[in-house]
Amino acid sequence: MKLILTADVPNLGAPGDIVEVKDGYGRNLLLPRKLAIPATRGAEKQVAALQRAQRARQVRDLGQAKELATQLGGLTLTVKAKAAGDSGRLFGSVTPADVVEAVRAAGGPTVDRHAVTIPGQIKTVGSHPVSIALHPEVTVETAVEVVAS
Repeated sequence: MKLILTADVPNLGAPGDIVEVKDGYGRNLLLPRKLAIPATRGAEKQVAALQRAQRARQVRDLGQAKELATQLGGLTLTVKAKAAGDSGRLFGSVTPADVVEAVRAAGGPTVDRHAVTIPGQIKTVGSHPVSIALHPEVTVETAVEVVAS
């Protein structure tokens, strides 16, 4: 079955890629979840035009991503945890959405929560490393300070 991906699918491709998959995988997983559409001649032409525009946008976005990286590098990110025990252990954990809110509160740029990568889980008070992917070629490593409120 020949399909055009509409979203990033691990180990298969990126949006706009034309892929050949087994019928069951396409029919039972990709199409119902709207991760792909059937490849027709008209759809393939549209995808080619979109990919050309996307490549041109990525060149401009690389410069913007580098600017955002310098902005993020200078920020002090603080996440206020709702509750922590006496030993400094949180009752929950810090999520990527919490990190995005901390960037917004610190006056930083708007960041997508899917771009935030937290190695392991943050379940204690203190400083923890976090990476934010702004562009496929630009990733910012920063620290998040977790404090009990």
